[in-house]
Amino acid sequence: MLRKWFAVTLWKRIMAALFLGILAGALFSEYVGYISWIGDIFIRLIRMIVVPLVFVTLVSGVIAMGDPKKLGSLGVKTLGLYMGTTLVAITIGLLMAALFQPGIGIDLSSAVAKPVAEGGSLTDRLLSIIPLNPVAALAEGNMLAIIFFAILLGAGVLLTGKKAKSVADIFEAASEVMLKITHLVMEVAPFGVFALISGVVAQGGLGLLLDVVPLVAAFISACVLHLVITHGSIMKFALKLPPFQFFRSITGAQLVAFSTSSSSGTLPVTITVAEENLGIHKSVAGSVLPLGATINMDGSAIYVGILAVFSAQVLGIPLGLTEYLLIALSATLVSIGTAAVPSASLFLLAAVLSVLGIDGAQTAIIVGFIFPFDRPLDMIRTVVNVTGDLSVGTAVAKWEGEFDEKVFRAEAID
Repeated sequence: MLRKWFAVTLWKRIMAALFLGILAGALFSEYVGYISWIGDIFIRLIRMIVVPLVFVTLVSGVIAMGDPKKLGSLGVKTLGLYMGTTLVAITIGLLMAALFQPGIGIDLSSAVAKPVAEGGSLTDRLLSIIPLNPVAALAEGNMLAIIFFAILLGAGVLLTGKKAKSVADIFEAASEVMLKITHLVMEVAPFGVFALISGVVAQGGLGLLLDVVPLVAAFISACVLHLVITHGSIMKFALKLPPFQFFRSITGAQLVAFSTSSSSGTLPVTITVAEENLGIHKSVAGSVLPLGATINMDGSAIYVGILAVFSAQVLGIPLGLTEYLLIALSATLVSIGTAAVPSASLFLLAAVLSVLGIDGAQTAIIVGFIFPFDRPLDMIRTVVNVTGDLSVGTAVAKWEGEFDEKVFRAEAID
C-alpha cells in the first residue's frame, strides 16, 4: 500500500488532497477543526526549512557560477524581468478593474474598521537590505537581508579561489542536505493541504466570495490573463519553449502555494520543481527564486491595484489617466519586499490609497470590508507570484546557459 502511495507523483497526491479537502470542509465543517493541527504542523515544517534552505542554496548557487562577472549579468536580467512582469501585471489588473467596475453599488455601512499600520518609507526598506547583524537577520527571517549577505558571502568565496575550496564544499554539501530535507517535508504536503483547505472551506471563505462577485471576477480574470498572456508569451516567444509543458511542470509548486498562501513557505518546493522539472541549474535556482519570493509579487500588485480602483469607486473619487498611473507606480513599488505570508499585501493598501487622498480611517473601513474573504483571494495571488518566480527563473537560466532543455521537455515529471 505504501509502495502504491509513493508511486503516485507528488503533485497528483496534492491535487487529490485539495479536492478531498474542499469536499470535507463543505460536508463535515463541524469536524475539520479536529485535524487543523495537521495543517499547522505542515506550515511549521516548511517555515522551519525556508531560512536555512535559502541561505545555503543561495551561497552555493553563487559559488556554482564560477565567475563573479556572471553575478552582475544574472542580477540585471533577474531584476529587469521581475520589474517588467510586475508592471504588466498591474496594467492588466487596472484594465480589468476599469472593465468590471467592482466598487459601483457597494455599501460599506456594515463594514467593521480594521486599522492598518503604516509601512516604513522606501529609504528604510532599502537600508534594511543591509543587515547590521547577519546572524540576527537569519534568526528573524529577514529575507532581503539574508539574500544580500548570502550573495556577498558567495561572491567572497568565488574571489578567494582555491583557498576557499573547503568552504565551497561545505555549502555544496549543505545545499544537498537541505534539498533532501525538503523532499522529506514535502511528503507531508498532501495531508497538510487537506487540513488547510478543509479549514478554509469550513470557515466559509470560498462562499464569502459571492458577496463581491465583480471584485472577484476582476481579480481572477486579471490573474488568468497575466499567467496566460505574460508568462505564456515568455515561454513561447521569448524562450521558444512549450507553455503547456511549463505550466504542467510547476503544478506541484502552484498547489502548495494555493494551500499555504505563502511565497516563502512554498520556496522549498519552488526550488525543487525548478531544478527537477524545469531543468534550471542550481546556480540560477538558488539565487533567482529566493529573490523572487521576496520581491516578485505580481499577484499582490494586481490585487492592490484592483482594490485601489474599488476603493475610489466606493468613495466616489473620480479616476483619470494620472490617477491610474499613480496607482500603477505605487502598487509596483509597495509590492517589492512584501512579506511573503498570508494577507500581507492587504495591509499595503494604505500606501497606495494615500496617493488618491484616501485617509487612514477610510482605508481601515475598506480593509475591514475586504478582510473576511481575503484568504481565498490570497491563495490565488500566491499562485500567480510563484508562477512568476518560476517563469523568470526559466528565462534567466536559458539566457545564462544554465538550463537543461531535455529535463524541461521530459515526458515524465517527478
